[in-house]
Amino acid sequence: MDDFELDNPFWSSLRSRHRAVARRVGDLARYPADVAPFLGVADADVDVGSALETLVPADDTVLLLGVAPRVPEGWQLDAFADLAQMVCTGPVDVIDGPDVIELNDAHRADVLALTALVYPHYFRPRTMELGRYFGIYQDGRLAAMAGERLGMDALQEISAVCTHPDFNGRGLARRLTALLANDNMDRGRLPFLHVSHENVRAKRMYEQLGFRIRRDIGFWSLRRA
Repeated sequence: MDDFELDNPFWSSLRSRHRAVARRVGDLARYPADVAPFLGVADADVDVGSALETLVPADDTVLLLGVAPRVPEGWQLDAFADLAQMVCTGPVDVIDGPDVIELNDAHRADVLALTALVYPHYFRPRTMELGRYFGIYQDGRLAAMAGERLGMDALQEISAVCTHPDFNGRGLARRLTALLANDNMDRGRLPFLHVSHENVRAKRMYEQLGFRIRRDIGFWSLRRA
């Protein structure tokens, strides 16, 4: 397990798996706004003044995880509650359930509708380009989904785990998360994820699947003051 990569996951992903999509100026990089609202910095001591001016327009807000720089005058950095960063190191039991399909462009409208309902703010029109996404359809509707977002050579974040409220309680998210975690471990990648401590139900599900808390990790928003 690479502690540096997990301690600074946005930067690590932007300079490795997602370097082709990254917009980078020196030791600062971000995803395009229609992909994800995430910005990463190499370390907390980087002088980010001119890079911020280039990468973050006046009407935009970006999010940072794990590492935040000292921001210059004219910028506002706000801290949220720390997230729980969880990892899974062993096989996960998969419960029986309905068929799981890989989601593609044909499902994009359904994905955006579901994430807008239960996973707002973080999922953008091109987020699906960051990795594979899988879903379960019930009664002709996308009932649940999960996918891959941040990624490094030997690490894979599981993200956008969500269920439509009409289909809660059927174990769909549990089935998707288990299948995706096992698949990544089979590929030699350690699955990890981030969850709010306030999301007790999701955190408990991940713990029951075998994920453990690696650390609490800082989470911030950044915009022009």
